[in-house]
Amino acid sequence: MQAIVFTRYGPPDYLELKEVEKPAPKDNETLVQVVAAATNPLDWHIMRAAPFFVRLDTGLRKPKMNRLGVDIAGRVAAVGSSVTEFQPGDEVFGGVNFGGFAEYAVGTEKSLVHKPAGISFEGAASTPVVGFTAIQGLRDTGNIQTGEKILVNGASGGVGTFAVQYAKSVGAEVTGVCSTRNLDLVRSIGADHVIDYTQEDFTRTGQQYDLIYDAVGNRTAAAYRRALSPDGRCVVAGFTTLRQMILQVMLLGSLITRASSKTIGSMGTAQTQKADLLLIKDLLESGKVVPVIDRSYPLSETAEAIRYLETGRARGKVMVNVTEAAQA
Repeated sequence: MQAIVFTRYGPPDYLELKEVEKPAPKDNETLVQVVAAATNPLDWHIMRAAPFFVRLDTGLRKPKMNRLGVDIAGRVAAVGSSVTEFQPGDEVFGGVNFGGFAEYAVGTEKSLVHKPAGISFEGAASTPVVGFTAIQGLRDTGNIQTGEKILVNGASGGVGTFAVQYAKSVGAEVTGVCSTRNLDLVRSIGADHVIDYTQEDFTRTGQQYDLIYDAVGNRTAAAYRRALSPDGRCVVAGFTTLRQMILQVMLLGSLITRASSKTIGSMGTAQTQKADLLLIKDLLESGKVVPVIDRSYPLSETAEAIRYLETGRARGKVMVNVTEAAQA
């Protein structure tokens, strides 16, 4: 089968399309013929080994694991002897332990669910990582409540577009922060208010929010504090620089949390959870979340897909379509 492989850390130029052995599912695994896969910042962080401590897991001098891609959608090709939920031919989506940029990949019953009939393979594959990140950040870390005023910074990105829609689904009043060219997009997915960050600083408008969900992580702890209501919470789900995360969120944010009724902190790493994947499926089926996809590339152009993702200008998700049926 064909798959994207890299053998040294560095830019997307190091990604190669090669012929590799098709994986065989273990007893508890499901082999999926991949139709579509999503790019995520996780891919380029591992590809570049940035920040450097990524190498502690992936290999100090060269990558021990030479495959990328964790979000997929496709058709079940074969199942292991202990798998009972799926059978060959089923349409599924979810996560794999890397190797999603390929014609075949393996997942488990815990990491895959049936694809909603009315959602394209591309749309389904676009949602797992961003869905886990938005749901677990807003619900588990942020304790989002119906009727609260929520602000999503980075509302037009992959995580942000899902966060806006999920917050609306639980009955929050949502403000989305994005650039001028994305204002209409963020309104179209349900934001009650939008702020153009090129024209206005959301931390200096005088408005305060019960919960700030920051998918960008480019503000100071003092700025977050200024924009929070007296008992407000700020959840930082992404970061622009490692220094900003350590200094502003982990250190100064924790000081503000201890010294006041306001809470500022990061959500940590989102976890693959079957219950949350089923929730994502329900949100897609109900139309409460509509996938937002910027661009799609064929498998042979995965390097270009990740190169575009790295620009930080993507509106929603950047996809890799392994077959022409991905958008059907």
